[in-house]
Amino acid sequence: MPQLPPRRRDRLGTRVAALLTGLLLAVGAQTATAAPAPTWIGTWGTSSTSVPASANTVFQDQTLRQIVHTSVGGSTLRVRLSNEFGSQPLVVGEAHVARSASEGSDARVEPGSDRRITFGGKPTATVPAGAPLLSDPVALPVRPGADLVISLYLPERTPATTVHGSPFQDGFLTSGNATGSTDFDSPTVLPQWYFLSGVRVAGEPRRGGTVVAFGDSITDGAITTPGANRRWPDFLARRFQADRGLRHLGVVNSGIGGNRLLHDPNPPEGSPAQDYAAYFGQSALRRFDRDVLLQPGVRHVVVLIGVNDLGHPGNIAPISEKVTAHDLIAGYRQLIARAHERGVEIHGATITPFRGDTLGFYNPDNEAVRQQVNHWIRTSGEYDGYVDFDAAVRDPRQPDRLLPAYDSGDHLHPNDAGMEAMANSVPLRLFR
Repeated sequence: MPQLPPRRRDRLGTRVAALLTGLLLAVGAQTATAAPAPTWIGTWGTSSTSVPASANTVFQDQTLRQIVHTSVGGSTLRVRLSNEFGSQPLVVGEAHVARSASEGSDARVEPGSDRRITFGGKPTATVPAGAPLLSDPVALPVRPGADLVISLYLPERTPATTVHGSPFQDGFLTSGNATGSTDFDSPTVLPQWYFLSGVRVAGEPRRGGTVVAFGDSITDGAITTPGANRRWPDFLARRFQADRGLRHLGVVNSGIGGNRLLHDPNPPEGSPAQDYAAYFGQSALRRFDRDVLLQPGVRHVVVLIGVNDLGHPGNIAPISEKVTAHDLIAGYRQLIARAHERGVEIHGATITPFRGDTLGFYNPDNEAVRQQVNHWIRTSGEYDGYVDFDAAVRDPRQPDRLLPAYDSGDHLHPNDAGMEAMANSVPLRLFR
């Protein structure tokens, strides 16, 4: 191969170097000025379950209008549907999202806020059995602490197989395709959330994140005022919004009433619980990855679970499923290990008192296990941090009981004031 003279080689090398430098500078300039990709944050979420064999709710040529409450705001959102417990495809004929005109108390939407939801650019979708479906991004500004209205038109015969049993929030049902209607005339009230599991918003790049509240009925909001959003995760979201350093964090509620850490629902043959136990959901160990680790932008999880592991055996589950403190701690350690593998910080919450409860959970043995577990949560250092819900709601004069001012009446579930006290006891430093 012929060789270039030294001077020409020098000039050519100089030109190549200049070209490479220019290219690198151009790429660097584009990198410096390009907007970073948005961080998707969970602004609302719920955990789905299957339904009892006796359930017979079926939709056909009807529109479901469901209300959800945001925790963090954004200008763009995505909706997550779920057919994860279905045995047949879920056909969605049309879907819309809008801001509520009435803070979730009825089916009205704010004029001008209605948006059609698409899936892969199409207004219709078929969700395979056992699968979720994430919508395309929807340009709709939403503020923190607002109510969104999500409408699903189900044209074909659709058994209600994937639900959240206790939303403490009314939904609405009407005939035909009314997804774009501003209101429903004389709708049927829906007692559950159906086929709907999450809403996420585009948040601040590199800063936004999701905190998941993971637990049972106390996290789910049992016996709080329906439609008022007074679950402890709701109050925690309000605390985040009042703190300039934390208002970029969303809160997703992954509580399920009746949920246990170690066992799936297992009502004895012939027990009345066979008609409702499926709503208790898969065990926390089974559902942790789906309901926590797969949440968008998850950074933290607060775990409050165990009271049903104590109370169900011999009550609405076989006595053979009775647990010890060692059993529960082994389960918590599994959650900790799985969270840490994904780089998620996990905080344990002490089990709240329930002496005198009307559900038959309390006995001296269960109280002894509760005390052992709570001591481990406070002192072991195995969680990244802990939240002392027990101390927040117990009666100082009778620490194995709820403080009367925080008692919903069944001596196990805190009322609205108790939920606020729980949220106020959460150390915000855990999330900074």
